[in-house]
Amino acid sequence: MSPDPWVPNVIRPKIMGILNLTPDSFSDGGFYSDPLSAVEHLRHMRSEGADVIDIGGESTRPGSLPVDPDEQWRRVEPVFKAVRMDEQLSTTPLSIDTSSSWVAQKAIGQGATLVNDVSAGQRDPDMLRVVADSAASLVLMHLQGTPLTMQQAPFYQDVVREVIAALLDRLDLALRRGIPKERLMIDPGIGFGKTRDHNLLLLHALPQFVDLGYPVLLGCSRKRFMGAIVHDDHPGELLGATVATTALGVQAGVHMFRVHDVKANHQAALVAYAIRQAV
Repeated sequence: MSPDPWVPNVIRPKIMGILNLTPDSFSDGGFYSDPLSAVEHLRHMRSEGADVIDIGGESTRPGSLPVDPDEQWRRVEPVFKAVRMDEQLSTTPLSIDTSSSWVAQKAIGQGATLVNDVSAGQRDPDMLRVVADSAASLVLMHLQGTPLTMQQAPFYQDVVREVIAALLDRLDLALRRGIPKERLMIDPGIGFGKTRDHNLLLLHALPQFVDLGYPVLLGCSRKRFMGAIVHDDHPGELLGATVATTALGVQAGVHMFRVHDVKANHQAALVAYAIRQAV
């Protein structure tokens, strides 16, 4: 069994801190384009309780265009190298947020132990091979369409049933391509080709995703559908809304939470977990 902190035999919920090295991410684009500021923010997230840092060089916000793998790697490589050269940070678990097998392979070579692919290996068929040939784990996320088109009238007959079926298909393929079950995670893809009501139904059904027997990653941080509920469309003002989804996710058995605001979500996860364990 892998010693990585996101495997399912480790029950305490984990926090994945987001480090976007992109100029156009929906809530923090351009904030950490300088490697020094990026590493400092990484260090800050670790001090606030992040178990793993998810580093990405391509925005997947609604309406975004693909970024060339060379450009993605140009953005993220300095941070991977800086972390590995820093004695205090060298043991930090790192994830690469990419749908490019080439970027994933380069990041694994620089110490990434998790690949977070919003396309679940569909955008680049070599992704499953690259992960299978490594010791890294893989997050398979559900996405309807592409980031460019995904919010153009998304439609489902039964969103929970269809998302579960799609993830099971991708899991089956990943297993057949040689990735061990203990190195696979799933993500229902909140906000990725879903309306507000789709997102709410998926969140209500989180126990069904947990029951599939794979660690579940949940990414609700600062997302627009919550802004519509609380009548505040500024992503930076959605901390309370995000924390609510983290606490409810812990109660549902979610294993990891991908967040911008580490400290508040770390606290929410710990308290929710203590309540869940109190019986």
